[in-house]
Amino acid sequence: MIEGDMMLRFMDWSVVAMGCVLVLGSLGSRWRERAKISNGDNPDPGMHYLWAWLPLLMGLGMIGAKAPGLLHAPHPVVEIIDALNFVLAVTVLIFTVRSGRRFFRPRGTT
Repeated sequence: MIEGDMMLRFMDWSVVAMGCVLVLGSLGSRWRERAKISNGDNPDPGMHYLWAWLPLLMGLGMIGAKAPGLLHAPHPVVEIIDALNFVLAVTVLIFTVRSGRRFFRPRGTT
């Protein structure tokens, strides 16, 4: 029984670690885009916005989903974090729908 519990705890911490990787990757992506802009490149503003914020929000959601339970936070703290995760999920959904509309928008044929 203890072996299974340790495996589940390891898997929960791996979700937190993947969230941290997504947050760090998002920050690195934003740093790289700023370096491109300072060199004079002209990135696509719509895709830049999506790729800068989507991994950050998803990583924060992954961290918020598992970290309070793993750290044995009090129940009200877990409930607040769950409410914030719901807001993050709705925000990611809105970003995805807006990007999808922009991507699949009919192009003018001239």
